[in-house]
Amino acid sequence: MKGVGAGRIAAIAAIAIAVVALVMLLGSSDDDYRVTAEFQNASQLVNGNEVVIGGSAVGLVKEIELGDNGQAIVTFTVDDEFTPLPRGTIATVRQTSLSSVAGRQVELTLPPETEETEPIADGETLSQAETVSAVDLDEVFNTLDTETVKDFKRVIKGFRDSYEGVQQQANRGYRYANPFLSTSRRVFSELTRDTRAFESLIVDTAKLSGLLAERRADISGLVTSASAALGAIGRERQALASAINQLPGFMRTANTTFVNLRAALTDLNPLVEASIPVADRLGPFFAVLRQAARDSVPTIRDLAAIVRRRGSANDLVELTRAQVPLARAGVGSGMPDCGSDPLADYDQAADQDFTHGALGETTCALQNQLPQISHIRAYIPEWVGWFDGFSTSGTLDATGGIGRIALTLNAFSPTLTGPDLTSPLDLAGLLEGTVPGLDTDAWARCPGALERDPGDGSTPFTDGGAINCDTDQLPPGD
Repeated sequence: MKGVGAGRIAAIAAIAIAVVALVMLLGSSDDDYRVTAEFQNASQLVNGNEVVIGGSAVGLVKEIELGDNGQAIVTFTVDDEFTPLPRGTIATVRQTSLSSVAGRQVELTLPPETEETEPIADGETLSQAETVSAVDLDEVFNTLDTETVKDFKRVIKGFRDSYEGVQQQANRGYRYANPFLSTSRRVFSELTRDTRAFESLIVDTAKLSGLLAERRADISGLVTSASAALGAIGRERQALASAINQLPGFMRTANTTFVNLRAALTDLNPLVEASIPVADRLGPFFAVLRQAARDSVPTIRDLAAIVRRRGSANDLVELTRAQVPLARAGVGSGMPDCGSDPLADYDQAADQDFTHGALGETTCALQNQLPQISHIRAYIPEWVGWFDGFSTSGTLDATGGIGRIALTLNAFSPTLTGPDLTSPLDLAGLLEGTVPGLDTDAWARCPGALERDPGDGSTPFTDGGAINCDTDQLPPGD
């Protein structure tokens, strides 16, 4: 009996200890710092989900209820280290993993410490303006109509078909996405670190988008031109591949040039400093230049048509190509040695096959004609006077107009006595110079030989003996 009584006492004591521990546990639970948050929906939260700040667990979700207006009322605790929460704290429901159905957590984003805010007392509520519910992927799909969902399925199937047979190559390509994604994560972390600066960036971007929308016509033209340029590059893909093939060698060769360019840039600093005052004055000049460039577009377009046009023998390029045979015909095998005696050195001066070209032949022809031209030059005044004599024949003196007439028939002329015109003229004797009354063999008359010597010895003109002529071949009479 004593053993039974002792066992009962031990059982009662154990129950008492358990009750005391439960009371202490409940009492400590009641002492936890609690905050109630109103969410648009619970986002599949369950009791026991973690509450985190900066990725560290600081509490648990304790209770989820339905509010009067259909909102989710979520009550959670926060460790003493972070209590009380400052007003301005944002509670966001996050997904811990796409593979977990109930893998949710409440992330608390605290305001900057520089902001002076009131504390959130134990048991106070965060309004819906201070909470963000999670958006599940199926909610996004639920916003799409049936036709859009069908099209989206076709897109997914198209991706599947595009990777068919190239899975291994795609997997190797995706390996390079890991550095990009990790770097992007760090970039976005830096962007969201200063929310105010990020918000300013978004606002400025919106303003920029508005300005771009105002210039949509210009942007459309830019996109069209870029499309045409990329299309032209695509059509020259073989040449582009060849250029890329040669690029490494070119870059190695250019490395020395780039190194030397640094010193050149240093030398350019004085020029840049001296150009600063002039830069302000270039503004009006560039404004006028912009208008001039705009006005020159039709001219340049026409010039392009002149330079290159479809068809044959109708543009400047083909004209330039035609200059090659023209130059070959003009220059030939080179300029010849025309020689000192044109008659004796004709084979050297201008060969019978004209291989020296038109310019060489013309040069030799002009050079070989110099003796003839030099000889004829002294007779130019008489030649001009012969033409002029038809309009102003004779001269004037004190007794009136007079004229002197002399008959000169090339190599023979009548003398003062003249031939006997009553008898038949002996032609054979005329050619042999045996006809009386004729001055024959006058083949080398000097310039001015038909003029009478005025007494100063100016006629006939021999240029100091340089002209090869006979001074005795004069007209008859005094």
